[in-house]
Amino acid sequence: MSHHENYVTTNRFHVEVDGDTLGAFSECSGISVEIVKDVHHEGGVNDQQRISLGQTKFSDVTLKRGVTDDVVFSAWLSEVFEDKIKRRSVTITTYNQAGDIMKGWSLIGAIPVGWTLPSLEADGNTVAVEELTLAFEGLKIAKKAAAKIEMSHRDGKEYFASSAWQ
Repeated sequence: MSHHENYVTTNRFHVEVDGDTLGAFSECSGISVEIVKDVHHEGGVNDQQRISLGQTKFSDVTLKRGVTDDVVFSAWLSEVFEDKIKRRSVTITTYNQAGDIMKGWSLIGAIPVGWTLPSLEADGNTVAVEELTLAFEGLKIAKKAAAKIEMSHRDGKEYFASSAWQ
């Protein structure tokens, strides 16, 4: 592989839900992690500070795609209304220009928390794009391979038996 092909552009990705590749998405935004920190100052030590790490916060992720007849997301969203929600593993995988996997992000325990249908205009000529917003409980990042998550490691309260941060 030549070096000039080993980079990721923003349009080389796909999304899987529980291992099933879904149709094309035009955008995936919002993957971010913030670790809450506490800063402590010691009396008499004026040139340093101590930092303690706290809880990890994951932002919601928004997926956008043209409206299709695919029912995977609408069926998943329907589960929310019926109070039968199933948390799923959502994997976003990026590729380099040669088509090789570069990096994958798996959203652990993802659940839909929002869905937006675009304005439907009789005189419009743009593609109708729907948005699905997902909250998730943890993140696994894999280098050069798709990040796969086994969702069966939950306790009786649907929490992960071990740390989700890997």
